[in-house]
Formats: sequence, structure tokens, C-alpha cells
Amino acid sequence: MLVTGAASGIGQSAAACLAALGAQLVLTDRNPLDETVAQVKAAGAEAPLCIQGDITQDSLQDQLLAQGPYFALASAAGVFNGLPGMSAQESFEFVMAINVRATMRLASACVDQMIPRREGYVVLVGSAAGRNGGGLPNDSQAYAAYAASKGGVHTLVRWLSRRAVGHGVLVNGVAPGIVATPLSATLTVDTSILPMKRMGRPEELGWPIAMLCTPMASFTSGAILDVNGGMFVG
Repeated sequence: MLVTGAASGIGQSAAACLAALGAQLVLTDRNPLDETVAQVKAAGAEAPLCIQGDITQDSLQDQLLAQGPYFALASAAGVFNGLPGMSAQESFEFVMAINVRATMRLASACVDQMIPRREGYVVLVGSAAGRNGGGLPNDSQAYAAYAASKGGVHTLVRWLSRRAVGHGVLVNGVAPGIVATPLSATLTVDTSILPMKRMGRPEELGWPIAMLCTPMASFTSGAILDVNGGMFVG
């Protein structure tokens, strides 16, 4: 199984949960993966293959795809905004390149590899912001770009599902609310306005993702699973 964005947060938790289920893992992130490797081993799994690099680079994706075909892909790589010093346009393009283009290319290629085997599972991590336009009091265009990118991820889930489901490959998504991760640490969050009065924990996303990567989801495709503590109900 392949997990992207595996160095921290939701991707790291998904890797640990999949490891607890006995999965053999390939992990990727632009940041070091040592901590995730330790969690995977602690869960009783074999040491994963780690491929560190920039997910927007086709050469890295080709390296990952060379290890396939995969039984499942958990695509958790994503960013909230651009890097310091970027212009508004550069920031927008950066967010879209990672959250949408890189996700689309890699997930599509994984589906192509899975189709001849007539089995496979793909899970893309979206966001409640892609459902409701953003549930926080934030009027910035950077937040709008993030919400739009995650709406794009949800559309990719549906597009890929229509393409793949007739071949035995099931594509779904999860839409987290605010989860305590390095990404959310860049935000000012008043937990008193949240329905459960707290942020989610990474493992509260890791287990639903792991479930969608297994035959437990054998009759589910094109779904966006809302795991948001009641932030979005629809």
C-alpha cells in the first residue's frame, strides 16, 4: 500500500493504522519519515520502503509508481497555503499543484495499474472546507484557494470512481474537519465554536482511511466520508 504525506498528521496516522492491519507499506513525503517508520514498526509491521521527495515532481511519482501496482493508495499529501515570500498567485498555484494536480496524476496512474488486477482501493483526503467553502471565520483568498483545492479533490474522487468502479477498483474520499496536525497549527482555532468543542485527533482519520483501503469498503465507491466532528452535516 502507498501512503503519501506520511511524515506527519493524517498521513502518518493512516500509515500506522494500515500497519496495525498488517499492510506492507511504501511511504512518501517531502519531510523525513523516521518518526512514521518507528510508528509502523511499533504497530508490528515490516519496515516500510520510504521514498522522500516532492510529490509535484513527475520523477518522484514515477519512482513511486515503479513500486506498484499497489493494493491501495491513501493520498494524504496536501498543503494549506503557499510558502513564505510567495505572491498571491504563486501561493494559489502552489496549493493547486500539490492538492489537485499531483493528486490527480498519481491517483489516476495507480488506478491504471490496479485495473488489470480487477481490485484496488484509492482514498483521497479532502476537507470539510471543500464541502462548505470553509467553516472558519477566515476571509482570506489563501483560505479560498485551499477550500477550492479540496473541492477539486472531492470532484476527483467522483471522476475516478466512475472510471474505475466497473473494473473492481474503488475510489473514495474523506473530508476531515479541523484535526490537530502541523497543518492546522498554522491556524488560530477557537475550539469553543466547534460542535464537539475540540479538534479531531489524527487517528480519528487514520482508521476511516484504513477501512476504505480494505475489502470492508467492498460496496462503496465515489463516496466522500465526512469525519469532521459535526462541522458539516449534509
